[in-house]
Amino acid sequence: MSTSATTGVAGRYASALFELADNAKALDQVAQDLDTFKKLLAESAELTRLIASPVVGRELQGRALLAVLDAAGIKGLTRNFIGTVAANGRARELPAMAAAYLAELARRRGETSAIVTSAVPLTAQQMQQLSDALRGVLGGAKVSIDAHVDPDVLGGLVVKVGSRLFDSSIRSKLQRLQLAMKGVA
Repeated sequence: MSTSATTGVAGRYASALFELADNAKALDQVAQDLDTFKKLLAESAELTRLIASPVVGRELQGRALLAVLDAAGIKGLTRNFIGTVAANGRARELPAMAAAYLAELARRRGETSAIVTSAVPLTAQQMQQLSDALRGVLGGAKVSIDAHVDPDVLGGLVVKVGSRLFDSSIRSKLQRLQLAMKGVA
């Protein structure tokens, strides 16, 4: 993990959650809940603003988060963890905590994590094809894909695996073309 304070805090909280989940034999349930929470954040700019806002008080932020979790069916250990994080004034760190937890789970299972950014959501078939292709490139390791949508990519994919970046996006191809044309002029 990075040595920045943000990653350090997220890593410590994620490690604590991992230990609690492991002791409760709930690693998969917590992972599923955190995936659901990440999707809620990705789909709701309001929720993202809520957890990032320094203006919203901890109590109100916590109540609002718990209401969202209840509506999404997230309960038990994950709900308690997110409530505690909000009560401690660390709600803005939740996305990093979720990512750190999921990365640690994947690492302990011998999986490789890939962050994939596309212009439009990938279908289940495309995700499977991408997983198969990455498994071939990475030497057969199981690959878990964290998919993101960014319309600015325009088309193609940006895939990050560890420190390696594979960028086949139309945006980067246009940028390279623009640079090449500047050299000609």
